[in-house]
Amino acid sequence: MTPPTAWLCDPQRPIVTGGQYQMYYLHSDVNNGPGGWDHATTDGVSFTHHGTVMPIADGVPVWSGCLVVDEANTAGFGAGAVIALATRPTDGIRRYQEQYLYWSTDGGFSFTMLPDPVLINTDGRSAQTPAEIDNAEWCRDPKVHWDASHGEWVMALGRARYAGFYTSPDLRNWTWRSNFDYPNPQLGGIECPDLFEMTADDGTRHWVFGASMDAYGVGLPMTYAYWTGAWDGTRFVADNLTPQWLDWGWDWYGAVTWPTIENPDTRRLAIGWMNNWKYAARDVPTDVTDGYNGQNSIVRELRLARQTGGWYSLLSSPIAALAGRASSTVTLPDRTVNGSAVLPWNGRAYELELDISWTNATNVGVSVGRSADGTRHTNIGKYGADLYVDRGPSERAGYNLAPYTRAAAPIDANARSVHLRIFVDRQSVEVYVNAGHTVLSQQVHFLDTDTGISLYTDGGPAQFTGITIREYTTPL
Repeated sequence: MTPPTAWLCDPQRPIVTGGQYQMYYLHSDVNNGPGGWDHATTDGVSFTHHGTVMPIADGVPVWSGCLVVDEANTAGFGAGAVIALATRPTDGIRRYQEQYLYWSTDGGFSFTMLPDPVLINTDGRSAQTPAEIDNAEWCRDPKVHWDASHGEWVMALGRARYAGFYTSPDLRNWTWRSNFDYPNPQLGGIECPDLFEMTADDGTRHWVFGASMDAYGVGLPMTYAYWTGAWDGTRFVADNLTPQWLDWGWDWYGAVTWPTIENPDTRRLAIGWMNNWKYAARDVPTDVTDGYNGQNSIVRELRLARQTGGWYSLLSSPIAALAGRASSTVTLPDRTVNGSAVLPWNGRAYELELDISWTNATNVGVSVGRSADGTRHTNIGKYGADLYVDRGPSERAGYNLAPYTRAAAPIDANARSVHLRIFVDRQSVEVYVNAGHTVLSQQVHFLDTDTGISLYTDGGPAQFTGITIREYTTPL
């Protein structure tokens, strides 16, 4: 999903009204500028835009938050009203990041804001020292769900070094209950927190707490970290304080997850903003060619699976409906490559699915977005203990991303085979590895002539089998 014009930022967790997903996202008329919420409807593949529903008011922007459908009329706006809670810096003062309530009685197509915050940032009101002010200037992105076991609403709120949990009977009056502290502050501050319960593949129920975090300083992703654990109505207790990650690329931030209409207990959908705060404010080629900047990832489906060691992980797969939108499918013959080989196919938007196996090769992979002369390309491969995506050779002059070009996820160094599903679009590459425990998402601005695919190996031959290409040639 891209915006019709201007700058797109964080997606907001969709809700269901009228039998379809209502999705919202941060939008501004200028790159990394102040803005509000825009609205789109979606089936998870196609997006129809409906314009701005929460604009800037008195110069104060609307930041991330969440929406719920208040079926029981707890907030007093009517049964089935859509309630949004979002962060605004009151009076434009950064340390007054506070939570505001909006309501809608037309299914989420228009909203009215309560004039005063429903959750005041008391830290911001009392902050005096630089440390206190620094902490107060991180109080954002409320995410709310109904806790049926305890008959109340629960909010997760992002802070600089912890997540705060609050409860409320009516979405208006909130009581602090606990904080979730993580032991390594270098994981970064919590943005867009996420708390939900799922049934795993073995039938057991588990809570998951996730958040977008910048762990670049300790060599970990700048994407969506998560912990499995338990929620008792007051606090979240993690099974292990070391987080897992839903994406290992540079560009899957501000992500949100939500239950599917069909299987809400066992399946969730997820979407992420394909950008990174290390370089998000820069101008990009689409500013000039198409008048917009930014996109969200393809929607993925999440399932919770028990791993061999006894822990539980979220596994990702592209939303199934996407395959049904392919305009054509091509299967190419299996081949053994020792060095490199260019495939007899070209395209701009497609999925490439294949298996690679080898015995002695030290580096194996696929180049997508390949120019005719081979100088431009993005490499996806396995080298040692890394499964990597390197967009460096695809960089355009004037849009330098160094040192944020090569992203790598851990993989067994002794592995001698890998299954890849690679989604290539005009400005992105998303790679799903094996059963979906590992995904890497990268923003890549290809030239119109970057349409080729090649296979490569170093140090010996590899077998490339099951080569299938699903092309997308019409707007989704």
